[in-house]
Amino acid sequence: MIQPPSRRAALLLLAGAAWPARASEDADRARRALEKGEIRPLDEVLRAARAAVPGDVVAVDLKRDDGQWLYKLRILGADGKRRSVKVDAGSLKILDEDDDD
Repeated sequence: MIQPPSRRAALLLLAGAAWPARASEDADRARRALEKGEIRPLDEVLRAARAAVPGDVVAVDLKRDDGQWLYKLRILGADGKRRSVKVDAGSLKILDEDDDD
C-alpha cells in the first residue's frame, strides 16, 4: 500500500517548489531596476568589486536596504581567504569590505 508523504516531507516539497519562483522574481526585480537606471549592469559591479578585492566572485546578492540598492559579493582571494564586499549598485562605490574567515 502506498503511504502518503509525511507532513515534513510535504513541507519540504512545497518549500522547494517556491525556490524557482523566488529566483524568477529576483531576476525580474533586478531587470526592472536596471531598466530604470537605478542599478548598474552586473559586469560593471563585478569589475568594481574585483578592483577593490582581487579574486573570484563566488556569490552575488542584490537587495534594497533603506531605499538604496546594494550588491553583496563574496570573493575568494588567491590566498584562499573569503571576503564580503558591499557595493552601491547605482554608483559602484565600495561601501564595506570584511573578512569572512
